[in-house]
Amino acid sequence: MEKIAVSHLYPKEFRASEALKTLRTNLTFSGSSVRAIGITSFGASAGKSTISLQIALAFAQTGKRVLLLDADMRKSVLPNRLRVKGKMEGLSHYLSGQANVSELLCETDVPNMYIMFAGTRVLNSAELLSSENFAKLIPALKEVFDYVIVDTAPLGQVIDCAVIAQYLDGVAMVVDATGNSYKLERRVKNQLVKAGGKVLGVILNQVDIKDQAGYYGYGRRYGGYYTSEEKE
Repeated sequence: MEKIAVSHLYPKEFRASEALKTLRTNLTFSGSSVRAIGITSFGASAGKSTISLQIALAFAQTGKRVLLLDADMRKSVLPNRLRVKGKMEGLSHYLSGQANVSELLCETDVPNMYIMFAGTRVLNSAELLSSENFAKLIPALKEVFDYVIVDTAPLGQVIDCAVIAQYLDGVAMVVDATGNSYKLERRVKNQLVKAGGKVLGVILNQVDIKDQAGYYGYGRRYGGYYTSEEKE
């Protein structure tokens, strides 16, 4: 299989790339033990998959060995976004016992960066993610990779991220600045906490940086990163 092209998705505009480096730094300072990082959101259009991909790219550029794990087995957008043709086996095949991890890792055109796709869309994803197979997966991946970035289904719509939060070292929430209410976003945060997850902070997306000088700008699309304590 050819290497999957992802390098072109790293932002080329200076402010955007600098903001992504700032986000990477903030995640790094969450602690050396924080290496399996989930990315979730309230809704499906907040941009979490793009941000997950670019965070993985940012870490790989520092020489870290990184895996982007697509855990959105309900409605993954990564294969289409990366223009991957044909059916891709992935996480659902591992969790259902149909494939080994080594068979599912896909190389990219960025050194040190790999992707495991979600695999076949399934309706019982919460059950698969709560299985013993997933509980064993994250520790095994951390033996091989410096960072595992996990793109999860939107927690405002389905429970999947809360199911796996206990197995991750932390979760960052992507918030769409143009929609969703503060109360709804807090509901997502509370769900994570009740599930035993560690909330690392919030990534504010869809911010017009011309009017938000205080944020770390990701071009016109991405906003800032701040900790959950600062959000209170």
